[in-house]
Amino acid sequence: MTRTTLLATLASGFLALSSLAQQKPNIIFIMADDQGYADLGCYGSKHIVTPYIDRMAVEGLRFTDCYSGSAVCAPTRCVLMTGLHPGHCKRRDNTATGNLEFFKKLDRRPLVFLEQSDLTVAEQLKTAGYATGGFGKWGLGNPGTDGVPERQGFDLWFGYYDQVHAHTYYTDHLLRNSQKVPLDGKTYSHTPIIEEAFGFIEKNAQIEVPFFAYFAICPPHGKYVVPDQGIYKNKPWSNPVKNYAAMCTLIDSNVGDLMKLLKKLGIDDNTIVFYTSDNGPNKQFVPTLASNKPFRGVKRQLTEGGLRCPMVVRWPGKIEPGTTSSFAWTHKDFFATACDLAGAKLPAPTDSVSVLPTLLGKKQPALNNLYWEIHHPFQQAVRSGKWKAFRPGTKAPLQLYDLSADPTESTNLAKEHPAIVAQLETLLAREHQPSKFFPAVEMPKAKRKRK
Repeated sequence: MTRTTLLATLASGFLALSSLAQQKPNIIFIMADDQGYADLGCYGSKHIVTPYIDRMAVEGLRFTDCYSGSAVCAPTRCVLMTGLHPGHCKRRDNTATGNLEFFKKLDRRPLVFLEQSDLTVAEQLKTAGYATGGFGKWGLGNPGTDGVPERQGFDLWFGYYDQVHAHTYYTDHLLRNSQKVPLDGKTYSHTPIIEEAFGFIEKNAQIEVPFFAYFAICPPHGKYVVPDQGIYKNKPWSNPVKNYAAMCTLIDSNVGDLMKLLKKLGIDDNTIVFYTSDNGPNKQFVPTLASNKPFRGVKRQLTEGGLRCPMVVRWPGKIEPGTTSSFAWTHKDFFATACDLAGAKLPAPTDSVSVLPTLLGKKQPALNNLYWEIHHPFQQAVRSGKWKAFRPGTKAPLQLYDLSADPTESTNLAKEHPAIVAQLETLLAREHQPSKFFPAVEMPKAKRKRK
């Protein structure tokens, strides 16, 4: 072999390696609706069977201290899509509490939608050459508004746009890019939604285009209905509890089917999969299923039970199998992480911080902007290191908890640590940006009905 031929061969090999190194990973983000931290076997459930998600944890990384974007549906989705925490993002609760006259004039529910000025993770991934698809419940813009997903970076959206419509599993229609897709009212809507998502993955795998698939699935949110109660049929539980458990196991079977599909398509090693939930569980499932174990509180509360969520991440060959991390982050940080994975520019300003170093087993500094607020009624919370501060309302004194010793938030240490309280008070004030739709005010107490 001549020197010229040798150099050409080596150059060709280096180019091939360079091409492989630059291959963009597919990104799949699965978010269950209202599933509790402890409703998975890998998070300690003694009641609900989830073998495939448990296997994800064995083959990937399980986070113990990941948090939802908010403690209720719509703001969590806004946080996830925009990378802005609830003190900065547009949608801070399911419905607005301020400037209601604006909504009365429009003759519609007080829903705050995304606008063209808002930038989503889907839009940013498209700049890096990604195909983008969303499946399930959107909740950030109804048809006819700028907030619809196909105007917010998604090539394809199939499922529900309105969050209340998403409560109806046996609906007469779903939407594909704002166009009605008729159903017979007897089809469990979750089934065609999953089928559409799998079709999107197959299509893009075949044409070798990197993709972002957002599974914003509706189960196990109420109404609590499911085609088959399966292994829970004879449990000594109420029907809603049996159905809820069956919905969780149905999701798990979908995850199993997804993993088989990725292997079949030959893209398993180049696909990172996230699994999480949008907020804590509903109160009714705590007594029977211990869905919030070991935490205090449930959905709509900024205590750990309302915010702490499962987060399992799998990426063969990149994420060390069978690992557990206590690194604290929230759904806001998915935006930066996805951009990091895709080689896309992270826009500014943002609250999002990439956790890719942690995913790859490297150390990274603790995040200092883990902030939440929610309305109906107004609450605030912040986490800084081991410290968690929580305030119900605007006038109550700040509660302080040491999560390293007291994850159940049982002992308020505010009086013992006034300096920490003052520090976190400053952080709360810094992270809250006033919103005309979501003012930080006390909600009037409901009048008691006379008997």
